[in-house]
Amino acid sequence: MKPVKLFYLKNCPFCRKALRYIDEAKAAHPELAAVGIELIEESEQPAVADGYDYYYVPTFYVDGVKVHEGGIYPDEVEAILRKAMK
Repeated sequence: MKPVKLFYLKNCPFCRKALRYIDEAKAAHPELAAVGIELIEESEQPAVADGYDYYYVPTFYVDGVKVHEGGIYPDEVEAILRKAMK
């Protein structure tokens, strides 16, 4: 399983949706429940966030590679989780 990082902000509406979509995808597809996601709140961990190249949140990295940045849809979240399983 590849490591997943999610950079987000607590007050970001797109980030809240992304977190909800993660929960929904894992509930709908039990095999995705095994995918662990390191959640990094960028305002609380600025030193970590500064080490990554992105501008918008939410931003997903799978195995150190940026795979999504900005607003997101449920099918995109599912695809990210499946990519982590490969």
